[in-house]
Formats: sequence, C-alpha cells, structure tokens
Amino acid sequence: MLDLIRDLWGFMRDRKKFWLAPIIVVMLLLGALIVLAQGSAVAPFIYTLF
Repeated sequence: MLDLIRDLWGFMRDRKKFWLAPIIVVMLLLGALIVLAQGSAVAPFIYTLF
C-alpha cells in the first residue's frame, strides 16, 4: 500500500498534476463513508445524497 502511495505521489510530482490530490482524497473519503455507514441507521440518509 505504501508503494502505491509513493508511486502516485511521484507521478503527480513529475508531471505537475497536483490537482489530482483533492480528487483522490474526496473519493477515498466518500468510499470510507459508504463502507462505514453500510450497516448503521445512517445508511438511508447517505444514500439520498447520491
């Protein structure tokens, strides 16, 4: 996992694509939110966002 992060950071640094970082962070946060809320009472409210 650490190698993936290191390679991704190297790609963004070499090609000057730092605008990808916020997109990746938001996608990771949304994925974590869906996984963590799947078995809880909050799930119906999260699914209404999409």
